[in-house]
Amino acid sequence: MNAPALRAALLDWYDAHARSLPWRAPPGAGKRTDPYFVWLSEVMLQQTTVPHATPYFLAFTRRWPTVSDLAAEEDAEVMAAWAGLGYYARARNLLACARAVAGRRGGVFPDTEEGLLRLPGVGAYTAAAVAAIAFDREANVVDGNVERVMARLFAVEPPLPDSKPELKRLAGSLATADRPGDWAQALMDLGATVCRPKAPLCDRCPISGACAAYARGDQETFPRKTKKAERPRRHGVAWLLTDGDRVALVRRPPKGLLGGMLGLPTSDWRAAPWTDAEALAAAPTVAAWRDAGEIEHVFTHFALTLRVFRAEGAMAAEWTPRAGLEALPSVFLKAAKAGLTRLV
Repeated sequence: MNAPALRAALLDWYDAHARSLPWRAPPGAGKRTDPYFVWLSEVMLQQTTVPHATPYFLAFTRRWPTVSDLAAEEDAEVMAAWAGLGYYARARNLLACARAVAGRRGGVFPDTEEGLLRLPGVGAYTAAAVAAIAFDREANVVDGNVERVMARLFAVEPPLPDSKPELKRLAGSLATADRPGDWAQALMDLGATVCRPKAPLCDRCPISGACAAYARGDQETFPRKTKKAERPRRHGVAWLLTDGDRVALVRRPPKGLLGGMLGLPTSDWRAAPWTDAEALAAAPTVAAWRDAGEIEHVFTHFALTLRVFRAEGAMAAEWTPRAGLEALPSVFLKAAKAGLTRLV
């Protein structure tokens, strides 16, 4: 199967089997997707899955239907709405980009990769995706799904991440000016629904006849991967101070992990575990602190063991009803739930 035949087969498959996604114009609809929708969805999807991101996308676009609406919102409101999507630096970059588009460009996104790359927080992948999907510009859009398809299609032996440049080159060899937005989405849909990480559905693949890994029978072993180093572990303490139905929250510094987010008061997160004496000495206020156990949380670059201490008392804080805790970042929500349901 040569490149034109492969492209034709995959685009025909996409026309019949494209996923229905709220940020996407279906193939044959005769209209392009709103670039704001494409950009917002791509930022959300960088570190999560379609099922997880979809309710966030719907909530954001109901509340802020245009990029100018988003740009005008207070930082704290957007950060709270982002809670649960992780990588909170992306939410800060989201606001910076929205304000650049609204302020410098009157709410209109650039329609080229080059112009999109000049926006704050927009990297090569997002620029290519928005250019192709929203503006039908020829672009090489390569996400994890596309890397997997390329690795199997061409049986690329070097492991990830070293093989990324080669996988991008191979994907670029198939990208043309013909239906670039549909082509990008067809590759992503194929990787998400057919050329899956585990148990790929090769009998349903429209391009299996061109797949080198399928011909060898070892398609599930691609892409090759370098064994990941074990995540380092850090230890910290979270203090859950309550006043009846209210919980004391503090806003984290604007820079750094979970920057600008509301959360429980915490200690530093360090390599050595915290003793009871250290935890009580570092508490944010004097109170009858009691051990409420610990929780485990995994970030991308480290694992965290967080001890939880609970007390009733008072301090300068942003007091929040328990019902409002669902908007917290997941690590703090997990710690709050643990502290509210058990005491050692």
